Amino acid sequence: MVVVALGTLGPATGVPGECRVPKGSNEAKLLAFYSGPVAFSPAGAPEHVRPWTLRLGAEIGSVPDPDSSIQQSSFCFIRKTEHTRLSPFFVRQRLTLTLPRGFALEASYLPPVDFRDAEANLASASVSWTKRLRMAPTGNATDVMLRLQGTTGEIKGSITCPDHALQQSDPMQACYGSSPSLDTFKPRTLGLEGIVSTAAWDGRVAFYIGAGGNFMRPRFQVGFNNLQGFVDNTVIAVDLNRVAMFAGASAQVSSTVDLSAQAYGVREDGVTFRFGGGYRLHR
Repeated sequence: MVVVALGTLGPATGVPGECRVPKGSNEAKLLAFYSGPVAFSPAGAPEHVRPWTLRLGAEIGSVPDPDSSIQQSSFCFIRKTEHTRLSPFFVRQRLTLTLPRGFALEASYLPPVDFRDAEANLASASVSWTKRLRMAPTGNATDVMLRLQGTTGEIKGSITCPDHALQQSDPMQACYGSSPSLDTFKPRTLGLEGIVSTAAWDGRVAFYIGAGGNFMRPRFQVGFNNLQGFVDNTVIAVDLNRVAMFAGASAQVSSTVDLSAQAYGVREDGVTFRFGGGYRLHR
């Protein structure tokens, strides 16, 4: 559902089949830019729920356009500009199980289903611990949460050489072929977060802010066959660390239904917005 824009012709450096790019390169910035929207941030404000409560949730998030300044590939491949984008948003389900002593487990899985010329197969999980700092007589409370989260999987699609980029006039230029590429993006991330929330209106609405570190190991593999029979399966690799910040609000529509909204951003990469909801099944 998300896509990076990278040229293709053949590797310029690194071990055969792999091009390890500098952290400041456009390729690295694009991999980081598209890793942010799928990071497994909290579904909503930290809260105390009775143990063994199961929350069935879903969210939709935006996938913004990268700045044109980083859409020019040049380190691993022949210089090429792309404006490919498979989808401006993504959707995923979330399953949360609360445990005793403030702990909770959360998981999400997006099966390999074709959507707008892309096939995403992503899994995310988290473990969190919530502590209540203060409870006012009105029912309002202040909570803090520590959370460890991670995402792995892959997104396949025609990224480096979609149909409109194919050409058959110059074998020395990018995308010399008759069939679009089938590329794979792997947004692998492990993160640690801290969140604080405060409730209002008798606990019916909670506002929260948080920050954390993301340790990202994104990989991008080209899959393109040109008219001369050359097979490009170069892997673009980079290891990155990012500081993420986020803020949002959650509303308790009823004792079982909640809604949420969140802004999630990384200074170097941009901001994405997420909206979700959930239904609780109590023991």
